[in-house]
Amino acid sequence: MSGMKPRRRKTLGRLVATAAVAILLGPASAAELDAVVARGELVWAADQEGGGPHVFLDPDAPGRLTGFEVELAELLAAELGVKARFQQGQWDRLPLLLGRSVDCVINGVELLPERQRDYHCSRPYYAYGLQLIARRESPLDTVEKLANSGPAGRWRVGVLTGSAAEIFLRSRPELAVDVIGYDGTIDSLEQVQSRVLDAALMDDCIFNFYADRFAALRAVGRPLGGGYYTVLTARDTPRLSAAIDEGLGKLIADGRLKSLYDRWDLAGRQQILALRDAAEIPTAGRRTVGRLVVETLPMLLSAAGMTVLLACLAFPLAVALGLGIAVGRLYGPPWLRPAITAFVEVVRGTPLMLQLYAIFFLLPKVGLALPALVAAVAGLALNYSAYESEIYRAGFKAVPTGQFEAALALGMTKWQALRHVIVPQAVRLVMPPVTNDFIAMFKDTSVCSVITVVELTKRYSVLALSTGRIVELAVVTAILYLAMSWPLALLSRRFEARQEKTP
Repeated sequence: MSGMKPRRRKTLGRLVATAAVAILLGPASAAELDAVVARGELVWAADQEGGGPHVFLDPDAPGRLTGFEVELAELLAAELGVKARFQQGQWDRLPLLLGRSVDCVINGVELLPERQRDYHCSRPYYAYGLQLIARRESPLDTVEKLANSGPAGRWRVGVLTGSAAEIFLRSRPELAVDVIGYDGTIDSLEQVQSRVLDAALMDDCIFNFYADRFAALRAVGRPLGGGYYTVLTARDTPRLSAAIDEGLGKLIADGRLKSLYDRWDLAGRQQILALRDAAEIPTAGRRTVGRLVVETLPMLLSAAGMTVLLACLAFPLAVALGLGIAVGRLYGPPWLRPAITAFVEVVRGTPLMLQLYAIFFLLPKVGLALPALVAAVAGLALNYSAYESEIYRAGFKAVPTGQFEAALALGMTKWQALRHVIVPQAVRLVMPPVTNDFIAMFKDTSVCSVITVVELTKRYSVLALSTGRIVELAVVTAILYLAMSWPLALLSRRFEARQEKTP
């Protein structure tokens, strides 16, 4: 017995060391079943912005996460003998977390051929239908009307970006529909209710959950299509994937999954019948790099055009507003200066994304609904105007005050002196930093995707996740950004060289 103790100690030491490494490094280093068990946690990812009935904050207990998939994750974790730990992520980017910071994704992820190709998809755990939603008084009272234009032209239909609803509509060019992608499911319902959109297409369980909150909306006809939800795991975690499949099978067999759906009013009996008869979906094939570029480049170029359009419309407005703000702060009436200063500090002190949300989502609540493009241009222009005003203010201060006094002595008015003497010199001085800001705006247009504007970065994100070719498309996207910004970089260097030569 005494001879066995050292070996037992060594074995125990190895187990403790393995567990410690797994805990310290987390799922990014090892997300297989043994690492999950050693860590004592199943880390699952979802986006609580998507809302109910999947994953959302309990209104009766702020800070507490609830939803039928929260309970499902806890049941699956218990089957593995561990606890469930939630990891927040953006819905259309959740699969990118696999093998890095999470073990699996449980968030209404539809079972699609492309996902089966790139990830391991569990057996289905929910059957959904795609439901069209419109206002009660809307002329869009049948699904068939989508085939023809409405009273105001093509129907504007909101969808969750990267969802089966978006794929469904974009794959049917015969429909008279403009598809508008949102990062949250509730956003599209809000926009339908505010009359910005004509309709929304989403999973039926989502609208059923929020139907009371959006009493002015109704379901149009029967679901257009449907499919199944699946749990995503990485390709290199076969044992974990098999354990999750086995756990789902037990939950179905012993009735716990049915009870879970009944608690959330999700038609438990119909769900179990649908899951038992779930058909296999064939895995999608992988395209060559050449074919991938040929198929995606037109979409990337179109999105790059939107990026250029946003920057070229917003930046001149930002420069004009910034110049006016700088003049007002330095030379305007005393009563106006505090208000201008407050505007600059508020804009510089709040995120661009928050400002875009306020313009696009809050203004319709007071009766001012701006198109997405107009809202994006306005948001970028206002945001950058605060920064441009500081650049121009520094340029004004760099001009010797004696020149302003000399202009006044020659009989010029205050505003004539500014227009003909001070502003031209200040503009020449600040051209290099202003040009650099123009280059920065090309990249900041990516934030506009939060208000449904599909620019280059958003199009890359959608294509990369739908095709699974993240690196190849990233290279193409980077080349397009470089092609847009490089001429401006050369222009900036030219301004700097001219300024250095000027005495």
